[in-house]
Amino acid sequence: MSATSSSAGWPPSQPHAFAGRASFPRGGRSKSPGFTLVELLVVIAIVALIAGLMPIAFSRLHESAQYRDTVRAVLTGLRAARQQALSESREVRFAVHLAERRFGIEGGPQHEAPEPLELRAVMAAQESGSNGEMAIRFLPHGGASGGSVDVIRPSGSGVRLRVDWFSGRVEQEPLTP
Repeated sequence: MSATSSSAGWPPSQPHAFAGRASFPRGGRSKSPGFTLVELLVVIAIVALIAGLMPIAFSRLHESAQYRDTVRAVLTGLRAARQQALSESREVRFAVHLAERRFGIEGGPQHEAPEPLELRAVMAAQESGSNGEMAIRFLPHGGASGGSVDVIRPSGSGVRLRVDWFSGRVEQEPLTP
């Protein structure tokens, strides 16, 4: 059997048998691994969209964390002042400086409210100072002068931490805009 007379037909006896045909399977795409330009552009667009939204999400997350930390610090400070008054059998004052955005037990560490948050306070007139300081006095028998501290978000929502004058207990209630 000679190479020119094989039954397989190679080289083809008709020179135009493969002319103009590509060796692609049906559908016009090759089976080579990789991505098309359209697929890459879609992925890049999705990544750009996510990257554009991340600063907004992180700023909201940061604001929410600041709000929770401030509420927790005020609540803990009020409860610690009450407990200190009961355990040491002496009066203890929890002071709020609205102009300076500070709060805490007098003689103890002071906490500062972050800038986007607003503090409001309602307290007895005799517990207000001329320098803008307001305080809630916790008494050794468990009572208090009474009052409340509001921690308000930029959206207007927030929480009111109310001190009962009779029992000195601190209660929390939501504020809506």
